[in-house]
Amino acid sequence: MGEEDLERFETDVELQIYKEYRDVLPLFRYVIETERRFYLANGVEVHTRQADGSLYFELELDDAWVWDMYRPARFVKRVKVMTFRDVNIEELEPTTAI
Repeated sequence: MGEEDLERFETDVELQIYKEYRDVLPLFRYVIETERRFYLANGVEVHTRQADGSLYFELELDDAWVWDMYRPARFVKRVKVMTFRDVNIEELEPTTAI
């Protein structure tokens, strides 16, 4: 597989993930963004931790979807994320089914 083929493959996978994201977004309550991943979840707990003088965040996500092109399954029951960087959590407006 050449470099151009790899880029085309990655572009196709990203487009598939975007379409899946768009389809599943109404099923979730929160959007969570870290420096490494993008998540959708129905439950979020944030804990501030300190170790060896460094501050970090521990996130616990329930009923989650992970934007990651290398995962075979993006839906997970429970996720624990630890990060030393910023975390963005947004609560989504509930959607009304028609």
